[in-house]
Amino acid sequence: MGRLDTIGIDLVAMCVDDLVCQGAEPLFFLDYISVGRLVPERMEALVAGVAEGCRQAGCALIGGEMAEHPGVMPDDDFDLVGFAVGVVERDRIVTGEHVAVGDTLIGLPSPGLRSNGYSLARSVLLDRAGLALDAPAYEGAPTTVGDELLRPSVIYAPAVRAALAAVDVRAVAHITGGGMAGNLDRVLPADADAEVTRSAWESPRIFGEIQRLGDVDPAEMARVFNLGIGMVLVVPPADAGRALSVLAEHGHAAVEIGTITPGTGEVHVT
Repeated sequence: MGRLDTIGIDLVAMCVDDLVCQGAEPLFFLDYISVGRLVPERMEALVAGVAEGCRQAGCALIGGEMAEHPGVMPDDDFDLVGFAVGVVERDRIVTGEHVAVGDTLIGLPSPGLRSNGYSLARSVLLDRAGLALDAPAYEGAPTTVGDELLRPSVIYAPAVRAALAAVDVRAVAHITGGGMAGNLDRVLPADADAEVTRSAWESPRIFGEIQRLGDVDPAEMARVFNLGIGMVLVVPPADAGRALSVLAEHGHAAVEIGTITPGTGEVHVT
């Protein structure tokens, strides 16, 4: 698509939203870009995306590095990496150890793929279905296939930090590769399950198109994609209303998506 100003937002999101799962406030970010041929305009677009991600996350971009590798990398190739550092008081670290039966699961919506599942998405949409990047994403869509694939990741860290300050957030799960089952299980105690109600939220249309065009099994869809929920908070039921209100104040139409039940540390999506 020739658009390089969104990938930096994705990069920051994947770092700061991992940090906030332990209750940490993102402090600063550093990036590294290796290229086959250094083109100033391309570098400006890439770094502008990183800077925008840091602005959304509330952390500082304090430095970075560029390396040109002619003869090793093709001229148009680049590799963009980075890391974030955050801080949390030791007695405020969120570990999931206080998750209890009866707790409420709150899901924060994700409008797109959010940095995960692109191998399958490309295979289905571009290779198998043969869609052009500038074609409508689906019938009547206001966006193109390229728009959907480049939709930048939502950065949840500031909203989650606000929820942490307002209510008793007992666990936070970042829904990335592995989907709901592969990430929410990390915060469950050995004697509890997460019962997730799939009808509690509506998946963005792009997921349905990938499943339809690729004849992808629903179980594989759930393993590969977030299906519309990018972050899950576990709170006591008495705090659910306040948590939803705080998240709404920070721009997220969060919803209750399930509960914690007695079990063996498994996630059930029904």
